[in-house]
Amino acid sequence: MAATGDRTRHPELALARWAAENMGPEERAEATVFTSGEHCPMCSAAHGWVGLGRIVYVHSSEQLAGWLADMSVPQPPVRTIPIQEVVPGILVQGPIPELTVKVRDLHRRFHRRA
Repeated sequence: MAATGDRTRHPELALARWAAENMGPEERAEATVFTSGEHCPMCSAAHGWVGLGRIVYVHSSEQLAGWLADMSVPQPPVRTIPIQEVVPGILVQGPIPELTVKVRDLHRRFHRRA
């Protein structure tokens, strides 16, 4: 999505919009969103405003920031903030260590090509 030049086109934000348009409040509250990475602050806020339920992610924003630094990739322009600091009381599960290494390797391969 960043290829379009619009770096706000995150799939988690699109998912929150879809849920608001297609699910009732109870359905959204019972939903679980699975992602490879922890939501950014923008997506966390959208998740909270729409009232989506639990979030399960493989790697944290803090882990990603460390990986980017190790690869000499510039840090994102927005500070990494844990989901719970943006949406207090939300149920969050992650990181998932047995999958984190695989996702880290995907990031390394992507940034080597870029």
